Amino acid sequence: MTLWSRIADTLRREIAEGARPEGSKLPTEGALAARFGVNRHTVRRALAALAEDGLVRSRRGAGTFVAAATTEYPLGRRVRFRQSMQAAGRVPGKRFLSQETRSATVEEARALDLQPGAPVHVADGISMADGQPVALFRSTFPAERLPGLAEALASEGSVTRALAMCGVDDYTRASTRLIAVAATAEEAVHLHLGVGAPLILSEAINVDAEGRPVEHGLTRFAGERIALTLDHA
Repeated sequence: MTLWSRIADTLRREIAEGARPEGSKLPTEGALAARFGVNRHTVRRALAALAEDGLVRSRRGAGTFVAAATTEYPLGRRVRFRQSMQAAGRVPGKRFLSQETRSATVEEARALDLQPGAPVHVADGISMADGQPVALFRSTFPAERLPGLAEALASEGSVTRALAMCGVDDYTRASTRLIAVAATAEEAVHLHLGVGAPLILSEAINVDAEGRPVEHGLTRFAGERIALTLDHA
């Protein structure tokens, strides 16, 4: 066996045995070169082989990390992040980055069937699976229809529970639009990705039982961690 293939096999075994868990950072090329008594070019070839197998991913300026398994995320009429992650065997998490009440943009007003400039509640945050960030979201809600939603979001930390507190016991997805985009510098920092990493932008409109829009959602999923599937049920 060549030197680089022996190094790759050793690291592959350590990953398989759990010594290097998902999302963990590998030692630097210099540290690996010193460990195996080889030059950095040999280490670089070993890491390239692991990357080709999908076991590691390099982030410019950050290093090389053990790749996380892709999580299936079904897009059906009722999309609930917590339930989807639990069904996939993942521990869901959500952290709000900011909340505000302001005037709706033209796009938001159109999506929520509002007059331009009408007040809306806006919440930005990060969705996580097993403690790893998998998506950035922005949820926009009609403020006049849901006057107490801002307080409910702050206290509950859940869109579904907050809507229920405001009288929306159930809501369904009326439309979904998917676009491939590249991560900006700010998005890359929040998602622990490299700048320009592939993201899947989902634009969705959720409606209540009477068909009135209650949420306009923009979610940027980390393309290497989430596989979106269409649920026709």
